[in-house]
Amino acid sequence: MVQLAFQITLFFLTALSSGHTGEASPVPHRMEENIPYRTGEAADQKTKERCALDVHSPEGGKDLPVIVWFHGGGLTEGKRFLPEELKDQGVVVVTPGYRLSPGVKSPTYVEDAAAAVAWVFANIARYGGSPHKIYLSGASAGGYLAAMVGLDKKYLAAHGIDADKLAGLVPLTGQMVTHFTVRQERGGSNLQPVIDEMAPLYHVRKDAPPILVITGDRELELWGRYEENAYFVRMMKVVGHPDITLYELQGHDHGETTPTGNRLLLRHVKTKSGLLPKEKSPS
Repeated sequence: MVQLAFQITLFFLTALSSGHTGEASPVPHRMEENIPYRTGEAADQKTKERCALDVHSPEGGKDLPVIVWFHGGGLTEGKRFLPEELKDQGVVVVTPGYRLSPGVKSPTYVEDAAAAVAWVFANIARYGGSPHKIYLSGASAGGYLAAMVGLDKKYLAAHGIDADKLAGLVPLTGQMVTHFTVRQERGGSNLQPVIDEMAPLYHVRKDAPPILVITGDRELELWGRYEENAYFVRMMKVVGHPDITLYELQGHDHGETTPTGNRLLLRHVKTKSGLLPKEKSPS
């Protein structure tokens, strides 16, 4: 049954921001850093620096849900980091880096993101994670990458992986039309929308993994980001996708969405994975 999209009220956000996303794991966590995920390839120094990931995992964990979290920065800046809201929460968190424009052009950064996800499928059991419980997420450009890898099946298929094996997609204020950096690379404008093969919206399909879409307030978001996400959700429902939800975080601008969005992400992953009981949606 398709879940109804709804707006998160300020009352609910106040309770959520207090940190009640489930009890943090009582066991210590470890961080293994700078793991290359494009091994065996001829790579320049920049590729070696950018195409690496960090794994934050509970000691002694087994069959745990996994969050692959891509950083934002417009595909032109930023670096991998562990969001504070996801630290020591009893789940495995993988934070990949990826190459950036203008050093590379589209679709290289999407291909990097897919290669990182392929590494997770192949290796995450060694860190206590389940390859059957992998969720893709990230903020802004990171949300765009998560959506592209999860919706356009060719990127993971290049690594012999069916994108439908992902447990879920949770883009945080991600771009659903063709990313503005991709448009700039072609000589286009930030404010002239395009929907083509480099847009998650282009790849709407009913058999995609479950999806939770999170944006800021429609009146405060960046360049109509709420509306393009709302249109994406609507079209996914029109094609018959059975499990997609939209949260609009009232009172939050583009940058303010990420901390609260990460708490919602964590709650969603734990609930879907059976670590938290299911909750009724607010009416």
